[in-house]
Amino acid sequence: MTQSQSQKVLSLTEYTPVRLRPDFITTDLGEILWRKYSPQIMVDFPTPKTDGQWQFTSQGWVGFIPCTSEFGIALRPKVELGNLFRMLEYAYKLKSFHFLEGLVDCKSLQDFYERLANVLARRVLDRGRRGFYRTYLSETDDLPFIKGRVNIRQNIQKPWHINIHCRYEEHTGDIEENQILSWTLSRIAQSGMCTERVLPTVRRAYHALRGLASVIPFKPRDCIGRLYNRLNDDYQPLHALCRFFLEHSGPSHEYGDKTMLPFLVNMERLYELFVAEWLRAHLPPTVMLKVQEKVDVGEGQRLSFKIDLVLYGTETGEALCVLDTKYKAKEEPDTNDVAKVVAYAEMKRCAEAILVYPVSTTKTLDALFGKIKVKNMSFSLAGDLEEAGQAFLSKLLDITKGMKKGGQAYL
Repeated sequence: MTQSQSQKVLSLTEYTPVRLRPDFITTDLGEILWRKYSPQIMVDFPTPKTDGQWQFTSQGWVGFIPCTSEFGIALRPKVELGNLFRMLEYAYKLKSFHFLEGLVDCKSLQDFYERLANVLARRVLDRGRRGFYRTYLSETDDLPFIKGRVNIRQNIQKPWHINIHCRYEEHTGDIEENQILSWTLSRIAQSGMCTERVLPTVRRAYHALRGLASVIPFKPRDCIGRLYNRLNDDYQPLHALCRFFLEHSGPSHEYGDKTMLPFLVNMERLYELFVAEWLRAHLPPTVMLKVQEKVDVGEGQRLSFKIDLVLYGTETGEALCVLDTKYKAKEEPDTNDVAKVVAYAEMKRCAEAILVYPVSTTKTLDALFGKIKVKNMSFSLAGDLEEAGQAFLSKLLDITKGMKKGGQAYL
């Protein structure tokens, strides 16, 4: 399915309920949305509670769900699109590859997705013209001729076999580097997010790999932490793009004879990644950042927690403060959020805990809970992100400087 001018699109903005007449969609389609996409959309069926109407509420996700060939749901962010694209650029480490130059003026998330898909497809085609990366893999097989080294022991054990058991090196392109590209392009082609302007290019890139690399599933984490050499170092930006697309491919659903594959961005997760990567790029050498640090607790360490962000002194290795990002717009921090960040600080034996919000809260928190001082701070998503980041960093460094001068306050 591709988006067309005649396609009906329902636009939902984060956490803003929208009511629609009862015949707007069928009950069957409403049930698909309720069963498959309840984390993304709260679906209230027509009842007296909703005045006999459908009610849909976006739950902090942005993207596009192609429901049928004629109908889709666009989940709009509260943050302006240009800033959303810059957040994605930082979060998925695309900034150094200059992919997004000229893309921040996209008018919609679908347009952004399509243009980024075009970048990936064209780069894959360009690599194909120069030859896809191949390497030698060890293989064993029973062959009618000798290839590589003969496995004498196995051949002696089965003398009645006509074929010869051999071990050899196969020069092949059916390797993970290419399989990741093939799988990602297949997902993009099914997404329904690309128009006829770009879809043929995506299909050409997919078919260029089809005879070379198997189409097998990969997870976003398979695209990072890979080793490259001078023969395949240009695959690194391609895999960075693949991670972006795979991370935001939502659950598919069947409608008629078609598979619908949405594109969905979890804004809570994106905000966490963005703050982490922005800090990683701007912190001074005296402060070290750990992201999603796992801490085991309890007898036998059977319980574990992941802390969003922990700042350490580079020289001492001591934890200076813990940070917990909250993609919420509230007048004051939740009690549960405060309790959680205090527990994190106690686990790391540091005296400072910070709750980070995308907007300024009307009530400032600066309180002592036992030995832990808890503050709320803002890394605002409104206006210029770099200016907001520098203001956030300045306050953060003031806290860490105080910790380093005063020594470890947690005793």
